[in-house]
Amino acid sequence: MKSIPKKLTLLAALALSTLCPAEDAKKNILLLAGRPSHGPGAHEHNAGSLLLKKCLDESGLLVKSTMIRDGEWPSPEQLAAADTVVIYCDGGDKHLILKDDRMQQLAKEMKRGCGLVCLHYAVEIPKDKGGAELLGWMGGYFETHWSVNPHWTADFKSFPAHPISNGLKPYAMLDEWYIHMRFTDQGKLTHVLSATAPEDTMSRGDGPHSGNPHVRKAVADGLPQTLAWAFERPDGGRGFGFTGGHFHKNWGDDNQRKTVLNAILWTAKAAVPAEGVTSKVTPEELAANLDPKAQQSMLDHESNPAFCAACKH
Repeated sequence: MKSIPKKLTLLAALALSTLCPAEDAKKNILLLAGRPSHGPGAHEHNAGSLLLKKCLDESGLLVKSTMIRDGEWPSPEQLAAADTVVIYCDGGDKHLILKDDRMQQLAKEMKRGCGLVCLHYAVEIPKDKGGAELLGWMGGYFETHWSVNPHWTADFKSFPAHPISNGLKPYAMLDEWYIHMRFTDQGKLTHVLSATAPEDTMSRGDGPHSGNPHVRKAVADGLPQTLAWAFERPDGGRGFGFTGGHFHKNWGDDNQRKTVLNAILWTAKAAVPAEGVTSKVTPEELAANLDPKAQQSMLDHESNPAFCAACKH
């Protein structure tokens, strides 16, 4: 029997590798979920992160994901392997990156070009303890006495020409959309989600999260507010900040989910499909993996301001 020509063997191997890409060709997504907080259906860090992981794993794209739950921290090997780190946790002085030497560990990965995504409260960190780092890694952050956290319906009518915008359609969403973020003047910043905040977002008195003269003037002047942004760092790394994500049920919206999934790919320097990341979440999947909290529905939480008092951080 004649042996198969070496050239044909190489061609067959190449075709097989194209159909079944090597594991090391995939982008590594590391999702870090914070501990339970707030009332039922809000700040569901574990359940929300698991939904994003599910969507990534089922996308058929060249990605593989790892999730660390309940505020635990990954191993040095997991951090070193990550192409992007997605953080969904309580922020401020409770931010999970402030514990021990985690900030220094993360700085090492940012320096090599790892991406960073922060969702909702995770975009807030003390100005004097992490503010400069988030500005440098992500291009912006929630700065107390400058930024505020009202609940309002943002109407997204158009999107910039950017891979994160791929497949997005105009939509409106009630969430705790932070406004008047602090942004850097370094690198390249793209305002992905922008909307004009209504006057009633300024109904609260002045405070670290509720109001200040600067944001009151911006809202009174009708200036569009950036609620999600993409950042290309001067060193080549990428960051993305997303201020929504307070209400867990909003992950059931295709556009809101696609915005974040697209951003995760982009920060990992993976190609974003022209139609964006296609995903599906059923009502049963949305209701799964919720943190054990008091027995009250997500709808009750949303409609009861007194129950949502913790949202004032």
